[in-house]
Amino acid sequence: MVVDYLRGTFERAALDNGVPGAQLAVRHGGETWEFEFGEERHGTGRPLSRDAKVPVGSITKTFTATLLLLLVSDGDVELDEPVAEYLPDLRRARPDLAEELTTRHLLSHTGGLAAEVVPAEGRFPLAASLLDTPQRPGAGFSYSNVGYALAGHLVEVVTGMTWWEAVQTVLLKPMGVTAASVVGADPVPAPIATGHAVNRSLRRVRPVEQALEPVEAPAGALAVSAADLVELARMHLRPEHGGTDHGLVDADDLAEMRRLVPAAEPFGLADGWGLGLAAFRGGHGDWFGHDGTADGTSCHLRFDPTSGTVVALTANANTGAAMWRQLVAELRAAGLEIGEHTALTGAERRVRAPRDCAGTYVNGDTAYSVVLRDDDVQLVVDGEPAARLTVYDGLVFSVTDLAGGEAGHAGRFLRDPRSGLVDRVQIGGRVAGRRQRAREVA
Repeated sequence: MVVDYLRGTFERAALDNGVPGAQLAVRHGGETWEFEFGEERHGTGRPLSRDAKVPVGSITKTFTATLLLLLVSDGDVELDEPVAEYLPDLRRARPDLAEELTTRHLLSHTGGLAAEVVPAEGRFPLAASLLDTPQRPGAGFSYSNVGYALAGHLVEVVTGMTWWEAVQTVLLKPMGVTAASVVGADPVPAPIATGHAVNRSLRRVRPVEQALEPVEAPAGALAVSAADLVELARMHLRPEHGGTDHGLVDADDLAEMRRLVPAAEPFGLADGWGLGLAAFRGGHGDWFGHDGTADGTSCHLRFDPTSGTVVALTANANTGAAMWRQLVAELRAAGLEIGEHTALTGAERRVRAPRDCAGTYVNGDTAYSVVLRDDDVQLVVDGEPAARLTVYDGLVFSVTDLAGGEAGHAGRFLRDPRSGLVDRVQIGGRVAGRRQRAREVA
């Protein structure tokens, strides 16, 4: 009966959200159930199999963090040593950061680094990405792919292998996991599912190709199955719940991944952040995991170390996030209290945005402009209108995408504690600082 309920709930959520193909793996009460739905690529008729690899985007970061904690267990890396101790190029690129930035900062998104990598050539191609830092290390949470690219470079220097070689040889092979990478020329060990851009209002499904810079691989290059994600989570479960540490990472270091970093406030993404793992409030405490979005895919992992329950979803469509929300709501209603972040409850009081919210905010090479027109608040990203913001008490807001009408994201404006003026915006977990005051449109 449990199997039939899970399959029906899973397939209904996929159909309701126009997802071409998806995998669901659930471990509960010592048993694991796996389900597949739909096609590997829309219109081909090729079923999405159990072993098909789906680009999991930022869930790659959890694998990279686990690999680094393995190196910590082996005594090769210290979490609180300056990264420059291992990467002397960092001293040349940013001497002012060299003695502050630690591996713990990188893995918890508290390094103050920009969100996106600036592609560059040279001996240290990340140098250009370190020129503009929104915050000082340790000052607060700001989601950063640059931080994980730097973490991957640290892996390479310490192991003498490429990140891809290290993650395969040192971590995945002992785990019994076969992964693929969306960048690089290695032979693909299993089919990689195609991502899709789905517009439900137009009933349009368009396959999309993966576009990731090689230097960003440690932040988002892996393609794995839902079953592979369950195997990753089992490293954090107790033996009586089917935990499998594989002798790779010490129990204390795995616990360190789940220990929340006080400075990390990932509003709009999660309820807290450790090292490569986010925390999500559940019915009886914190669940852990990560979400990942690649080009046309949306993937999600949650696990409860106390009960031994794991839920993993991979979906080959941008609408997979909506599918996940529906799936979580239905499973919660059935009594499985999966941890999930709720930034906005729906009970917030809508307010008119204060005039000092208007302006341009910068994170690295990305510029977010907030334009006020009476009660309308528009977000412009790099010169292109992107979303409509609905502002509530406390300067928090919901985000509605202009292109597809998708809602569900949340962010907030932040005030300077000294002046009281809005000087930052946090959206998608990324903090951007004010560059100049924009003119309010009458």
